[in-house]
Amino acid sequence: MLQTFKAPTLPYRGAQTPASGPGPDYISLEELFKVFTGFLHRQYPIIVACFLLIMALAAVYLLTTPPSFTAFAKLMIDSRKVQLFQQQSVLGDTPPDTWSVDSQVEVLLSENVALAIIKDLHLTEDPEFVAPDDGLYSTIKGWVLNPFGSSEEQPSEFALTRAAIGRLQSHLIISRAGLTYVINIGFRSHNPQRAAQVANAVAEAYIDDQLEAKYQATRRAGNWMRDRIKELRDQATNAERAVVDFKTKNNIVAAGGRLMNEQQLSELNSSLIQARAQTAEAKAKLSRVDEILRSGVEVPDATVTDSLRNEVITKLRSQYLDYSRKEAEYSVKYGSGHLSVVNMRTQMHEIRKVIVDELGRIAQTYRSDHEIAKAREESISKSLADIVSVSQTANQAQIALRDLESSAQTYRALHDNFLQRYMESVQQQSFPITEARLITTATPPLSQSNPRIRLILMMAAAGGVIVGSGLGLLRDIADRVFRTSDQVASILHTDCIAVLPKVKGPVTLRPHPPTTDYGGLEHRIIKRDQSLFWAVVDSPFSRFAESIRAIKIAADLNRSAKGSKVLAFTASLPNEGKSTTAMALAQSIASVGGRVVLLDADLRNPDLSRKLIPEAKVGLLEVLANQVRIEDALCVDPDTRLVFLPAVVNERIAHSSEVLACEATKILFERLRQSYEYIIVDLSPLAPVADVRAMTHLVDWFVFVIEWGRTKIDVVEHALWKAPGVYDNLLGVVLNKADLNLLCRYEGHRGHYYDRRYYARYGYVD
Repeated sequence: MLQTFKAPTLPYRGAQTPASGPGPDYISLEELFKVFTGFLHRQYPIIVACFLLIMALAAVYLLTTPPSFTAFAKLMIDSRKVQLFQQQSVLGDTPPDTWSVDSQVEVLLSENVALAIIKDLHLTEDPEFVAPDDGLYSTIKGWVLNPFGSSEEQPSEFALTRAAIGRLQSHLIISRAGLTYVINIGFRSHNPQRAAQVANAVAEAYIDDQLEAKYQATRRAGNWMRDRIKELRDQATNAERAVVDFKTKNNIVAAGGRLMNEQQLSELNSSLIQARAQTAEAKAKLSRVDEILRSGVEVPDATVTDSLRNEVITKLRSQYLDYSRKEAEYSVKYGSGHLSVVNMRTQMHEIRKVIVDELGRIAQTYRSDHEIAKAREESISKSLADIVSVSQTANQAQIALRDLESSAQTYRALHDNFLQRYMESVQQQSFPITEARLITTATPPLSQSNPRIRLILMMAAAGGVIVGSGLGLLRDIADRVFRTSDQVASILHTDCIAVLPKVKGPVTLRPHPPTTDYGGLEHRIIKRDQSLFWAVVDSPFSRFAESIRAIKIAADLNRSAKGSKVLAFTASLPNEGKSTTAMALAQSIASVGGRVVLLDADLRNPDLSRKLIPEAKVGLLEVLANQVRIEDALCVDPDTRLVFLPAVVNERIAHSSEVLACEATKILFERLRQSYEYIIVDLSPLAPVADVRAMTHLVDWFVFVIEWGRTKIDVVEHALWKAPGVYDNLLGVVLNKADLNLLCRYEGHRGHYYDRRYYARYGYVD
């Protein structure tokens, strides 16, 4: 059924009909080429028009735009800076990187640089900068911004400066050369010398701006550092004064970088160690002497003598040993009782007694030394304890003293550092050093840079083709009307039986012999005029007549079982040419001797009756009401013998569909079938009224007329969807009022089919 129809999103001439079967899932190159060439064939006028229009605009632009010249200078941000003194800069300079170089590009485009150039070159007095004339563009811009003409008031200096800044920045070209530290500075001007002058001035102004920025930054840093140095000096002085006051208050005296109590504590500690050592030594000597005395040894051995280190004992021991040797010799020589031996023994006893006495005296001496050493040790220990007590108090105060001294040292170090930095900044203020240097000076260019004639023409050509193609594509997408027979077949699933060309102007009537005897039927004689109703008879070799004959052939090929053929013409909307088509078909059949009757069944708007026989008094309604016989209501064309049953409607009929569906209408059609071979019925349109659906049981075939290039596809689909009886009995569709010149753009074979030279061979004329 019609409810399943789906219209394509974009009509094209290669639409597939249901009979051709399903196509492949892909679009072949041949089909794609056909679609492309078909699009170009349909839309080439708009493409050519857009191309010519944009090319004309480009030509006007090129002819009206004065030439401009661009000069370039090159500036380098040098990462290897010249250092006059090995010292760190106050501004914290760092080697340039990608971001810093890009930032310098923005600095070159800043207003500070622009104002310096304007002031240096007096650009506010140059008409190119304050009142530029760029040809057509500036003229149009002036009309848009000031449509009522320029004011006579003289612009202010501020306005001139702003205009010069805008002109300078808009024509300034700043770009980085790849990933290098080189910056290209270009300026575009109508004067090549001015272009080079401004490009060089930009580089110089940038370098001066960098020097001035460094000087101002150093000066501001120096002023700040001077104030900071004064503040730090006061803070350092106050901190040192606080240290002195704290020492005085807490009796803290230092000598050689150390506190007095610390020195005393160290000395007493050393003295205590020595005293303890001396006490131990004296005690050891005393113990040794006491041990010798307790042991009862008459003469101490050499080890004891050496440990005592007493010359008296050493000498006495030597004498004792000498006497002992002699006593032994004499005893052997003279005997033990000899007087010499006895004397020797007496002297040895005296020597032993003296040695013992000397040992007692030495013991007393060691005991005295031990007591003295012990007393000295106790004295030093007491003094050390006192010093330790004092040091503990001093150490508590020294904690606060260290804080004060640390603060004083910090302030003093900061003061000295800032003072050194301040002296360096004072020296750096006069250094004319910057990281940027001009490596290429701009020179006046020899050829113009704008407008680029070749580029503009190429862009205009490409733009014209693109815009034209875009507009053509939009036209194709928005063209939701019927233009080809393939569209009818693919969308409506029915045949397009004829394409009627649009006939322009009045039809030239062929001369006919006058007929004077109408037998009293003058009021029922169809009068001829120059309308299209007679085109098929007066121009039988025209394309219009040939297309009408195609409708008759389609009707003849679909023979009716009832013998006669009832063909009803309808459309979706009024003024699509259904009445003209019905009249032309009836004229064509009648002109070859066919028995045909034409009925005007459009009871809502019987326009066919008004044009063919406006003076008719009776017609279809009177016949159905049995007020007159059918023979008395019929009208005739004396030339073709065409019989016409008009519809005379004196007032509007509300229930026209009831009239057409009544039994009298059925009886009328049965009588007409007995008398005529063809019954041509002009019905009302489908969309506005329901009369057509009321006659589906009386009509053999419906011919649906669609106005070419005007009737919307969705309107036709909706109209046929509401009338399934019409669609089921549809003979075919007629595309009416076709523009053959445009039709060949949508269907290539139509261009050859309707070509003049082919028709001329068979005597066809327009």
